[in-house]
Amino acid sequence: MTNKEKIQHWINLSNYDMETAEAMLQTKRYLYVGFLCHQTVEKIFKAVYSKYKEETPPYTHKLVYIARQSDFYEKFSEMQKQFIDQLDPLNIKTRYLDYKNELAKKLTHAKCVELLSKTKDLQQWTKENLLLVK
Repeated sequence: MTNKEKIQHWINLSNYDMETAEAMLQTKRYLYVGFLCHQTVEKIFKAVYSKYKEETPPYTHKLVYIARQSDFYEKFSEMQKQFIDQLDPLNIKTRYLDYKNELAKKLTHAKCVELLSKTKDLQQWTKENLLLVK
């Protein structure tokens, strides 16, 4: 697989996760909305990492780490950085019972609508500004 194909693969996975997050909202599976918003951003960041580094992205789910490793974290606005920080724990916390109950109280329909909107915006901004994909 060429690097260009790897980048497209990560973009496709990111798009798929975004669509799945939207489906989870419709079925009121709010924990999965949060989890898939994280996954959407993680995979678009891994596409950027693949583009900039021309190597396999690190085996981590830490969004800030991926962005810093490929030197694009500083390109985000402060609001985007705050949102990335907000998404980061949604990957791990949705997997463990203690955290699931805590998150379930916070991930309301309104909160998930907001998460989806901000995730779409960040994904699109990343495509247009870091991947140059329209």
